[in-house]
Amino acid sequence: MVGFWWSAFPGLPERVPWRPGHSLTLRAFYERALSLFPGVEIVYRTSRGVERYTFSRAAERMKALAAALEALGVGRLDPVATLDWNTHWHYEAYLAVPMMGAVLHPVNIRLAPSEIAYIMGQAGDRVAIVHRDFLPLIEAVAPHLDQLRAVVVVDAESHPDRLAGRPVYNYEDLVREHRGGYEWPELDENQPAAMGYTSGTTGLPKGAYHSHRMIVLHVMSAALHLATASPWFRISSGDTILHIVPMFHVYSWGLPYLATLVGMRQVFPNKLDPGVLLRLIDEEQVTLTAGVPTILYMLLSHPDSERYDLSRLTFINGGSALPRGLAEQATRRGIRVIVGYGMTETAPVLTLALPHAGLSDAGERWLDYALRTGWPVPLVEVRVVDEDMNPVPRDGKTMGEVVVRAPWVTPEYYMDPEKTEKAWRGGWFHTGDIAVWHPDGSIEIVDREKDIIKSGGEWISSTRLEDAISRHPCVAEVAVVAAYHPKWQERPVAAIVPKPGCKDEPTTEEIRRYLMENYVEKGAIPKWWLPDKVVLVRELPRTSVGKIDKKKLRAQLRSILVEELQGSTGSTLQPIGS
Repeated sequence: MVGFWWSAFPGLPERVPWRPGHSLTLRAFYERALSLFPGVEIVYRTSRGVERYTFSRAAERMKALAAALEALGVGRLDPVATLDWNTHWHYEAYLAVPMMGAVLHPVNIRLAPSEIAYIMGQAGDRVAIVHRDFLPLIEAVAPHLDQLRAVVVVDAESHPDRLAGRPVYNYEDLVREHRGGYEWPELDENQPAAMGYTSGTTGLPKGAYHSHRMIVLHVMSAALHLATASPWFRISSGDTILHIVPMFHVYSWGLPYLATLVGMRQVFPNKLDPGVLLRLIDEEQVTLTAGVPTILYMLLSHPDSERYDLSRLTFINGGSALPRGLAEQATRRGIRVIVGYGMTETAPVLTLALPHAGLSDAGERWLDYALRTGWPVPLVEVRVVDEDMNPVPRDGKTMGEVVVRAPWVTPEYYMDPEKTEKAWRGGWFHTGDIAVWHPDGSIEIVDREKDIIKSGGEWISSTRLEDAISRHPCVAEVAVVAAYHPKWQERPVAAIVPKPGCKDEPTTEEIRRYLMENYVEKGAIPKWWLPDKVVLVRELPRTSVGKIDKKKLRAQLRSILVEELQGSTGSTLQPIGS
């Protein structure tokens, strides 16, 4: 049938020819913003304080930056590293580097120097744009980077002439010297635009790259979903976005590109100090931001939090599950919360928990729907499957692995065919996340494959337990992990940061009683899910991007439990009372 249809049009080519200007490249976002939103304000903090300029001014500086990088020897497909906070300099590089035909490579500055040297060495970074705070870091890793030619420093009044033998240039000097005259090249949409690395919690960081086409489709799909999917929430050019997601982490979830496309007013806070963030949210009338649950907790628990108006804010949560207790606390302050889901490999957005008009009760049950992992954004296929790749029932109960297909899933791990083959099986990308599938088509992540608790051959969802425990009035933060059990192999243990000044201490007995009365007796969770032990801690360990580090937590809890049995103390987790 397909052959017959095609033969009826013998003049049509098998492949549509490419013409200059027809490519889906990031330049399309730049040109649209320059044409429609040239006067949109960009607010940014530097060492001198809060400053402002317009997109048209930023666009001029992007051209100058591209000309300067070209003068430093950066050519087509050459990776350019950025080691920076959330700054307007970083934003300029986000667009200028890929639009000149080079490859943007934001480096996670919270990784260990050895990991950064590995990442930059494998990527082959030619030039590094470095915030002055990270000059000692680049000096330490540069001797291991054979292909690094130069360092460009931002937010610095002065700097050394050379670092580890590489010449050092001031960003502002370069922009002044190369102002005017640069013309953006025509690019193939399929050439790489940017690359990033996983955080390396289960081994060495893995590299993922994305083409212009992939990033453009990703951003347009996310923007379309946010603007149209729900009658209860929509983004527009009238929004002001505060960039909290680190710009070194999965392209800041694509939000700087999305804000450029939509024409939002953008605020770049530089360092992520919660007091500064609160002040910017209030003074700049921020309507949209995003981050991991830790950020939301910091905004709500800061000593000065109540002084600031957060009622116009929407917070998009990602990175890890948002505990319901924290979401309810945010809602009481007038913050609307939405959960999103994605990975470094997927650029990253795959789903957003935006209740749609077909859900007749969504207005009343907003939080119930918004705390799910959500519905796939346009062009994303999601399945929840068993070990044989068969879809599990859409009953909201049966667990399986999330597998995905989308135009922006990285085709491979950079220079790692073995891990590529393991991740891409059966034509689907395997996320390693365990979820249930609801009848309405939404999915709900219940755990990471490596974090789910396997007790007596049955699965216990650590995230569902965390969600329930987080609603106890004396729990500030909680993480549940598996501990070894001689009979059941694994049993759940909860590490809890208690709320200060709370009368009822969240002991093992108190938490088990609370869960029995509020969840087990109401059929929400089975009795055998109850944690065997609660450990009170001062803080929970974090990964480089602010997630709770369960790998480290498991090791530290193991140390605590052994010390407890032996009557000793001294764990790095700092249990309360030790």
